[in-house]
Amino acid sequence: MADLSINFAGIRAPNPFWLASAPPTNSGAQIHRAFEYGWGGAVWKTIGAPVLNISNRYGGLTLGGQRLQAINNVELISDRPLEVNLREIAEVKRLWPDRAVIVSAMVDADPQAWKDIVMMIEDTGADGIELNYGCPQGMSERGMGAAVGQVPEMCELNTHWVTSVTRLPVIVKLTPNITRITDPAHAALAGGAHALSLINTINSIMKVDLDTLQITPSIGGRGTHGGYAGPAVKPIALNMLSELVTDPQVIRSGVPISGMGGIQTWRDAAEFLLLGAGSLQVCTAVMHYGYRLIDDLTDGLSRWMDDHGFQTIADVTGRAVPQVSTFGQLDLGYQAVARINPDKCIQCNLCYAACNDTAHQCIDLVAPDGVRVNPGFDPRASGKEVALGRPTPQVRESDCVGCALCANVCPVDDCIEMVSVPSSRPHVTWDELTAQRPAVTQTWPAMATYREEAGIDIH
Repeated sequence: MADLSINFAGIRAPNPFWLASAPPTNSGAQIHRAFEYGWGGAVWKTIGAPVLNISNRYGGLTLGGQRLQAINNVELISDRPLEVNLREIAEVKRLWPDRAVIVSAMVDADPQAWKDIVMMIEDTGADGIELNYGCPQGMSERGMGAAVGQVPEMCELNTHWVTSVTRLPVIVKLTPNITRITDPAHAALAGGAHALSLINTINSIMKVDLDTLQITPSIGGRGTHGGYAGPAVKPIALNMLSELVTDPQVIRSGVPISGMGGIQTWRDAAEFLLLGAGSLQVCTAVMHYGYRLIDDLTDGLSRWMDDHGFQTIADVTGRAVPQVSTFGQLDLGYQAVARINPDKCIQCNLCYAACNDTAHQCIDLVAPDGVRVNPGFDPRASGKEVALGRPTPQVRESDCVGCALCANVCPVDDCIEMVSVPSSRPHVTWDELTAQRPAVTQTWPAMATYREEAGIDIH
């Protein structure tokens, strides 16, 4: 069996799955129950300044009948008394010495305020501190949360105030509501951060109810922006994680990164690990399915690791990072084409509609007798359908540019595959072409000449 235990910035846990700072970690009773289920750690719901929460805090996104593909929240940090949280943190850590207990904190941008909260956290016996620089709603209007994370100078200063007075590992949680995620990351490192975590929630308004005309969630007839999270944000989280793990300054620092943002299955977890995460934080999926989700996460990840010969989490972490590149470094000569498996095709012809209307018109509809159907054929027209039989889509590979739209709209797994084919084009990158023949990348006549030389036909 694979060893799922981790050592993250000196914080040990039996597995990489931590509950993120959020409603699932609101109290000692909840975290105690989560640890009984098998979670490896928990980041306590953010403690700090006094707050008052409101009713109707969540809005959900349903896609294709799937509930809670994303959640929008307008909830603030913990509204439970500070002394109660601190007492329960100490109790949980005493009862679960082998689990990671990290305390998320947020206070005013003041060195004394940070020192006071840090000393209180240290007294609980917690394993680490996560600085919440990400909340985009409520707290940011008070100069905390994202208001700190979006200003590198403030990020560095606040982090320094904490790292200069604590012996605990300090994790800085970054906001995704920023142009370059590397800017606050560099600031956190300059402030002495021992680790980074991302992503926090994305600023959003979930929807407007078309019957009531109210913004959802509606709080007494009013609505506001909130934090967007859940499975729908995973691609954004993975991209920002990749930006950090390929950044020279972050690489030189050697600090680990805790990844979060849409982790719902063990497959999601494996993707975050492969792109460099050293621990994993989960929130929305737990709010949807409960703490029992941990069984699927640990069992699935362990079996996958066994199948691939990975013995430890460290063996997995970062294995996909060398593939991360920029557009300018990609091979312009590489070619792939779409191939449709006729045995799996259900003749829905979505691929034809997508290619014909929005891509490169390289899929034909072919009748059972082998005759190419007129491109204007409407597969919904029952009369023609009866006369010709249901047509089958076929790819004209000579015209296929390999955009992969058809493979993405196809509702049948592995029915359409993108297959690499021999290429007569020069194997050159955009960066190399720009350096070798700058005129080609600057004027259309020069580009036309190059395409003719390379045998590149644009139709």
